Amino acid sequence: MLNGRDLRVDFFRGLALIFIFWDHIPHNPLAALTVRNFGFSDAAEIFVFLAGYAAVLAYGKIARRDGFMIASIKIWRRAWVLYVVHIFLLAVLMGIVFYANSHVETRDLVQDMGLQYFLSNPQQALTDELLLRFKPNLMDPLPLYIVLLMGLPLVLPMLLRKARYVVAVSLALYLMAPYWNLASQEGGVWFFNPVAWQFLFILGGALALHSQANPAINPRPLNRQPLFLGAVVYLLVTGLVAVSWKWPPLHDALIPQALGEQIYPISKTNLSPLRLLHFLALVYVVAKLVPHSQWLNQWVAQQLCRMGRYSLEVFCLGVILAPLADMLNALGDDAWPVQVFSAVSGVGVMALLALWLDWNKRLGLPPSAMK
Repeated sequence: MLNGRDLRVDFFRGLALIFIFWDHIPHNPLAALTVRNFGFSDAAEIFVFLAGYAAVLAYGKIARRDGFMIASIKIWRRAWVLYVVHIFLLAVLMGIVFYANSHVETRDLVQDMGLQYFLSNPQQALTDELLLRFKPNLMDPLPLYIVLLMGLPLVLPMLLRKARYVVAVSLALYLMAPYWNLASQEGGVWFFNPVAWQFLFILGGALALHSQANPAINPRPLNRQPLFLGAVVYLLVTGLVAVSWKWPPLHDALIPQALGEQIYPISKTNLSPLRLLHFLALVYVVAKLVPHSQWLNQWVAQQLCRMGRYSLEVFCLGVILAPLADMLNALGDDAWPVQVFSAVSGVGVMALLALWLDWNKRLGLPPSAMK
């Protein structure tokens, strides 16, 4: 804990940022180490869940201290800043991709990044950008977070008083997700359906409030806690299924055709119940197995915690670095040493940004606050 802050939250946000970055670099061998390879959920769930956790803690504290109106104004001001950042980031991303595409002959980066819509219909694409409907690859999480943050003031008062009612309403909306989504470019829909993903955001916020009011204390050993054992079994089974996707004969042996027709596709857009259950089981098991301890003071953990504290800034940098890493890999003929170098170097640059932001923030603090 640091000034009442759960460093595990920062640590796993930082880890999720690395996973998101690695997952978005084509042919990156280090992407085989990310969480998406060992279950039904991936780093996107970590990012959204912990965003809700952190947002409700931060703005809930402001609401209790200064009132809901002040908290709402600060939330909407933050959402506006992120909206401006989204537009600026998209412009930078397009500039990088168009430049890189003219120097890379082995593949079409414009096509890979989903920017051909801008080339074919630039005026409509610019309009859709302002309406959050034009979202090339890598850009989907930020508009989702903007929409979720915009809606937070509507539920924050009740969330602080009767969180279970908010969770119940959120669950009802989640169940409607297959029938309701926001419009995207060219008649499509949002890749991250806000109607579905708001449930994970709300669950994160509700857990933050519950953890503050009810510290988890269970004297029974873990091997005598049925919920923990059930979560572990589900993680092991889904992990085996996810690994089997790389070996079709193994998958066919594990998943009969009749069962496959029932569980597939495991929708990421609408946050399939199987994905949601996998992530919640993962959260529960990790919370039980990973305690508050000195390991968070180790150098590597400190770097990840720092990245997690500045998650949105680091995420935006990762969006820019991913196509640059892809360009470097293509120029290096996709040799694995080049791929590993670009992936590791990108993480280093993201860590340096977090270090600079932390140093810059400390410059404005009084000496007593820096102790």
